[in-house]
Amino acid sequence: LSSSRHNDSGGSVEEGKAIGIRLGTKKRGCNGLSYTLNYAYEDHLQKHGRDEAMTVEENGLKVFVEPMALMNVIGTTMDFVDDEMSSEFTFTNPNSKGECGCGESFNV
Repeated sequence: LSSSRHNDSGGSVEEGKAIGIRLGTKKRGCNGLSYTLNYAYEDHLQKHGRDEAMTVEENGLKVFVEPMALMNVIGTTMDFVDDEMSSEFTFTNPNSKGECGCGESFNV
């Protein structure tokens, strides 16, 4: 991932500039869990202090892992694919026991 891709997110005046991505999981989809991605803004660690211990930085991009999602995403590889058909994040999760047909949800 390139740090220049996430710097374009201006955010609102109240939120400040985006400093990374917040990765989580949510119960939904036909197979149980799906990934959630949100911007993490400058005041992120003040609001979510526990996330500091679960932060990964690669190529200038910070990914904050939500505490409740940690056990579901340990060892997961996240990539951004930009081709003729789509532009999306992809996840390779060694903990996943199965995925739905469309790839939107998984179970562990």
